Amino acid sequence: MAHILLVEDETSIADIVRLYLERDGHRVAVVDDGAAALHALETTTPDLIVLDLMLPHVDGWHILRWVRSQSGVPIIILTARREEPDRIAGLDLGADDYVVKPFSPQELVSRVRAVLRRTHPSSPAEPLVFDGGALVIDPGAREVRVHDEVRHLTVREFDLLWVLASHPRQAFSRDRLLSLVWGSDEFIDPGTVTVHIRRVREKIEPDPSAPRYIKTVWGVGYRFEGDA
Repeated sequence: MAHILLVEDETSIADIVRLYLERDGHRVAVVDDGAAALHALETTTPDLIVLDLMLPHVDGWHILRWVRSQSGVPIIILTARREEPDRIAGLDLGADDYVVKPFSPQELVSRVRAVLRRTHPSSPAEPLVFDGGALVIDPGAREVRVHDEVRHLTVREFDLLWVLASHPRQAFSRDRLLSLVWGSDEFIDPGTVTVHIRRVREKIEPDPSAPRYIKTVWGVGYRFEGDA
């Protein structure tokens, strides 16, 4: 059971999403405006946020930026904004998934499960830890530290980094990374990988313009360089 914060101002949509999520065994708190969402997030930390973008008082973009400045709690955007620039902006700001209205409640539940599996795996934590001195990646704690300072990565950012770091000097294509991190059952533009790689570099690299850890393999994809 996960604690899910649903931020949605359309009552009919909020009711059906809550119904399906509760049927799946989750505990759901619903707020219907952005100001209430920020207040709720100041007093509690949910396991996952389902976030509408068009909200009264404070919009979802502001909430997304605020959450990402504080933590890596997974966020699924649920919105009527279906234009590609909005999708790219949502992912670029740190959303873990982007679901467009009208939507299938069952598909949304499936996407929630997928994100939660990556955040709270049911199997024992992997015993391996990448310790490169300046950079430490702990998949058990799902924590990344740079010079002992914790860097907050989203679920998919962390999974992407760990796939690369746990296979040092192995080149991965963008399609292969999509399959390993996002799942082969989802159709997502390979450019999404590029966006996430850039965000990870900004969080872990001393100089993102001249990356030390995540190298671009021209014509192929990316590989991780670093001795543990």
